[in-house]
Amino acid sequence: MLIAMMSDIHSNREAFEACLHDARSRGAERLFFLGDFVGYGADPVWVVDTAMELVAGGAVAIQGNHDNAVSDFREELNAEAEVAITWTRGQLGPEARQFLAGLPMRFEEDLRLFVHADVQNGRRWHYIDSPEAADRALESCSAQAVFCGHLHRPALYGITATGRITSFRPVSGVAIPLPRHRRWLAVLGSVGQPRDGSPAASYVMLDTGKNDITYHRVPYDVDGAATKIRLAGLPYKLAERLGKGR
Repeated sequence: MLIAMMSDIHSNREAFEACLHDARSRGAERLFFLGDFVGYGADPVWVVDTAMELVAGGAVAIQGNHDNAVSDFREELNAEAEVAITWTRGQLGPEARQFLAGLPMRFEEDLRLFVHADVQNGRRWHYIDSPEAADRALESCSAQAVFCGHLHRPALYGITATGRITSFRPVSGVAIPLPRHRRWLAVLGSVGQPRDGSPAASYVMLDTGKNDITYHRVPYDVDGAATKIRLAGLPYKLAERLGKGR
């Protein structure tokens, strides 16, 4: 089965549409969303409405920190993110807010664990940004493979049977086997606000039959998404960074 996994959409309709189209064209049979539907971007209503429709049709969705911040005013965000989430609260209706607030923190299936950020700390939202962080996350659970977002940069880590952790650099379109004698942690990258130097949206396809994953980078209308951010009166930095992938 082919499962398309996406994270950190961040109210970017153009990027989300592009990734959904790309995933479907590659034969995706299921959709998993690993949090942060909202924040930063200018299309929270469309993104959340689309997510609700997909979840009603069988997609899996979990909660990210920006999703939680819509209803939890204690959530700590940086200055630009706080401005964006305050604006987002005013855009979303009760049903959308209830949907985001009710999303689970994790989903487990077939020795695979899907979370937004760190495995062990829940709403502390720690980044998996190093081999050491990946090692701690894998040590805190029993899953053979962990999939997460939050970092906005794609990454892959593996632990051997002897406990040695190694990192792999994903290449777009190149399948990476996940042999079961190792344990794995995959960071998906971001659909709506990549931060690895490439503006292209990022998502990952999991082939459960072959037990491999493929990272995909998808071009989209960056200028259109950035223009919407400016017209909405959101911080210009949020628009400018889309074209830089930073």
